[in-house]
Amino acid sequence: MSYVAETKRYEGAQFRQCGRSGIVLPPVSLGLWQNFGGTDVFETGRAVVRRAFDRGMTHFDLANNYGPPYGSAEENFGQILRKDLHPYRNELIISSKAGWDMWPGPYGMGGSRKYLLASLDESLQRMGLEYVDIFYSHRPSLDVPLEETMGALAHAVRQGKALYVGISSYSPERTREAAKILRSEGVPLLIHQPSYSMLNRWIETELLDTLEDVGAGCIAFSPLAQGLLTNKYLNGVPENSRAKSGGAGGSFLQSFLNEKNLKQVRALNDMAQGRGQTLAQMAIAWVLRDQRVTSALIGARNVEQLDNSLDAVKKLDFTQDELDAIDHHAQEGGIDLWKGAREGTE
Repeated sequence: MSYVAETKRYEGAQFRQCGRSGIVLPPVSLGLWQNFGGTDVFETGRAVVRRAFDRGMTHFDLANNYGPPYGSAEENFGQILRKDLHPYRNELIISSKAGWDMWPGPYGMGGSRKYLLASLDESLQRMGLEYVDIFYSHRPSLDVPLEETMGALAHAVRQGKALYVGISSYSPERTREAAKILRSEGVPLLIHQPSYSMLNRWIETELLDTLEDVGAGCIAFSPLAQGLLTNKYLNGVPENSRAKSGGAGGSFLQSFLNEKNLKQVRALNDMAQGRGQTLAQMAIAWVLRDQRVTSALIGARNVEQLDNSLDAVKKLDFTQDELDAIDHHAQEGGIDLWKGAREGTE
């Protein structure tokens, strides 16, 4: 039986302006970093994407190397588009990225024009698309002139293969430089995608002010601190968890589960219960408390997880007393895996 989208999907749906652009995004967007690759159950991922769209979510975020194996998340999403969402393409914001490693040799990662544009062509082929709505430089590459990287993004727009461009994990200084170069190319910087959560607050120091100055939006990835800010680890490490399996290519380090972090998480969980929310819902709402954060980018293993995260928008308001109490426990947890790329130390 062919899929027909929920006719009332936009009733009550919320959207936020992305910087000073004409684009709005849902406050919660779906990322396909995990759970949508070739080693995952296709029909489970398909059900999650369909449910997301039925609930008014319009933004789906991918990258060339999402999987595993690399490229398989885009291939699977392409199947979902062909089977289910093709009639609704004009209602969707689909993004992809290039910057981290994708194929062997010196031209398979980084910020060179050759890599970015070749990768974009492959991403479009895998998804069966003529264009993506947003194409990102997935990481800063300090060994490549920023003019080359931004020039490649601008060229993708001129080719009609991307409508907008973004950057991810760039420092405030490099973000400002990137926006300036793009302006000179006649292509605005639409959005920045940084890691941000109650245990990883680096963007509050300077980046949000920078994005406001240059007119770019912000979409926060890993708002649940790769699962730490859920009820998953309150009483130990479950057998099927990313911490146990070393998921995301080993990005969830056992060192995250230290007693200091777990103490903070348990305290935050108590506050969430007092608000009538799950910890995950409060963590997402907290990320969205600043209107400069356009969207929170979440993952979902199944429809139940997706629904739990999407229900965060039912209670986005915080009292000042709640924010003050959360600040006491929302402390840096040493989980910013992207700091080295941002600062040029890896």
